[in-house]
Amino acid sequence: MKILYVITRSDVLGGASVHLLDLAAGAQAKGHDVVIGVGAETETGVLFDRAASMGIKCKGLKNLVREINVVKDFLCFFELRNFFKLTNPDIVHVHSSKAGVIGRLAAKSLSIPVVFTAHGWAFTEGVSAKRQSFYRWIETQLSKISNKIITVSEYDRQLAISQKVAREKTLVKIHNGVPEVTSRAVRRSSDAVVNIIMVARFERPKNQSAVLQALADIEFQNWHLELVGDGPELAKCVLLAEHLSIANKVTFSGACSDVDLRLANADIFVLISDWEGLPLTILEAMRSGLPVIASDVGGVSESIDDHATGILVSRDYKIALRNAFVQLVQSPGERETMGVKAREKFEREFTFDLMLRKTLGVYQLVLEERS
Repeated sequence: MKILYVITRSDVLGGASVHLLDLAAGAQAKGHDVVIGVGAETETGVLFDRAASMGIKCKGLKNLVREINVVKDFLCFFELRNFFKLTNPDIVHVHSSKAGVIGRLAAKSLSIPVVFTAHGWAFTEGVSAKRQSFYRWIETQLSKISNKIITVSEYDRQLAISQKVAREKTLVKIHNGVPEVTSRAVRRSSDAVVNIIMVARFERPKNQSAVLQALADIEFQNWHLELVGDGPELAKCVLLAEHLSIANKVTFSGACSDVDLRLANADIFVLISDWEGLPLTILEAMRSGLPVIASDVGGVSESIDDHATGILVSRDYKIALRNAFVQLVQSPGERETMGVKAREKFEREFTFDLMLRKTLGVYQLVLEERS
């Protein structure tokens, strides 16, 4: 089977691009012919470097940009058509909103089967009403030309059904999965500094500011926070930490390529967001045997069992988040128990092999239905 993956951006390795690279590498390892199309002016950058290290063919698409641009979007349609003709795939799998729109139109114009993965809908709770309405209409129209739509959570599948965005038979839920690593969480003595880590880009829907404000309320306790990632809100968060007088207890590590090792040296993982699909970073933390504190949004509750593998906090972040930090910072035994259960749940439900097998099954089903 020849599979063509398409994604919009290449300047950062976000959840969708990591997911796509893992999926492409897994499919290639199973003997499939794989090509990736990436929105990029030049074929350089972190995604191209990672793809090259995996031995995956990767093509830059100069008109596939993240922002709405009428001229570039028009040109991108024809650029993708030419790319698809040249590649001649059996199936196209598009990821991210812009690639999902233009990629599906281009594939269908050539009668190529197309699958779209929704890494969290743009019409979900927490998004402005105007934006919800706009993207709901777009996805409703595009669902009519999608052979299958994969949602990464049951929450998103049910949301699409309830909003009448797509027919139930078109929607398939496949939980994200992440590959195994050798690094595992290091257990610490009860009197050691409790290391808290958040791995996320500094832009919406992530909310590092809420984490800083909650920890400032318990500044006197024995904790240290590491914030991994970069992005447009980073400078503002650095200033906020200084304003809250906790800068000496916070490390801003920037974008890192050794996240698994950093997780192995942490005691608690936190991810606070205004909306989500099913975050890969939570699964990576569970893989490392860490208890997780996270926002109860989107499909997050499908990965975390509240007060068993971690703690879910409501949208009223401040009080709930502060209380969650107090509970886990003060309880090494509870952290240990939750971490063990988180690891067990990862092994049962969120392994990469399980996700890959289900995804390849969707491709096969689409091709069988087409024939």
